[in-house]
Amino acid sequence: MSDVVVDAHHHLWVRARHPQDWIDPATMAAIDADFTPADLPAAAHGVDATVVVQSVSTWAETEDLLDVAASPEGRAARIAGVVGWADLFDPALEDRLAALRDGPGGDRLAGIRTMVQAEADPDYLDRPDVHAGVAVVGAAGLPFDLVVRADQLASCARLAAALPDTRFVLDHLAKPPLGAGNPGAGDLSAWRRDLAALAARPNVVAKLSGLVTEARWDSWTTADLRPAADHALDVFGPDRLLLGSDWPVCLLASGYGRWLSTADELLSGLAPDERAAVRGRTAVATYGLAVEHVTTTRTKEHP
Repeated sequence: MSDVVVDAHHHLWVRARHPQDWIDPATMAAIDADFTPADLPAAAHGVDATVVVQSVSTWAETEDLLDVAASPEGRAARIAGVVGWADLFDPALEDRLAALRDGPGGDRLAGIRTMVQAEADPDYLDRPDVHAGVAVVGAAGLPFDLVVRADQLASCARLAAALPDTRFVLDHLAKPPLGAGNPGAGDLSAWRRDLAALAARPNVVAKLSGLVTEARWDSWTTADLRPAADHALDVFGPDRLLLGSDWPVCLLASGYGRWLSTADELLSGLAPDERAAVRGRTAVATYGLAVEHVTTTRTKEHP
């Protein structure tokens, strides 16, 4: 179990069913396409299990992702968990989450995420109605993924403090401003402060993911990403970090294999057991992934 490798963050989409209006065909040609389980390169790179994450704010997409995860194609792609979307303001939220769990693939519902990064207000997460919805997610035993901008990090810490019984997963380290095109590119001082404040909350873990698209897409190096990765390791520690690819979004700046190799470089200073935590063990524990299935599959294919 200690050497299980998990990609804790990737996406799938078929645009005819779930349009991805955020994709600019001119600047994002690399991902202006459909991506299905058959396209996911995880198994070819030695990844034992994956977690697919919502990209559209609809119940229908979450239902479809659960259905896909439970299908033969999803099992072949090693999808062990789904972080779906939910309407935090739905008065029947508790029942809706229960219905997802009772439906096709419901045993793979691993967490919930909403598009907080799209909210203009950096203090959106301080709203009482948001707190109430997230509390329902936590009471259902599901972690809540935080996909936020760097300027929203401070509110994440306040939310985690207000809901200590809810588990939180920070996506992409809150997108630190690593490269050109980011506001305040290169100045990580505020991000460092706010990430440390969030890491002080014991009910929060974070994903080492999404960094390549926060740097210069066409010229980034491992050294460009290291300040963010090292700070995350310092404040969270390896037992509270999860490895994710953010595929196919990462294709804007990096192939799947290159990112995994880069992550290995970023983690090279850790002891073997610490690397194993980041590369898989923490994701299994955080999302309650079906370890038996993962290890059985790996044993059959890698005797």
